[in-house]
Amino acid sequence: FQYLKRFDQGCNLDTFWYEALSVEGSPAECLQLFLLHCGILDPSWAELRNFTWFLNIQLRDCEASVFCNPDFIQDTLNGF
Repeated sequence: FQYLKRFDQGCNLDTFWYEALSVEGSPAECLQLFLLHCGILDPSWAELRNFTWFLNIQLRDCEASVFCNPDFIQDTLNGF
């Protein structure tokens, strides 16, 4: 949710890192963003769960990768 929220606001996601146990927004705002970005017109709860699960794993792996660390890559992969 935090990444999607910042993405919609046009923020630079290259420098954002998720903080565990931090809470932002309301449950309604969270659901609205998931529905907007999941890519399915009328998703079931299972489809929303799969979307959030997949997105969470991808973002966690991205944060853990040295190749996505802006301090390591400097400006060589800006926006990647």
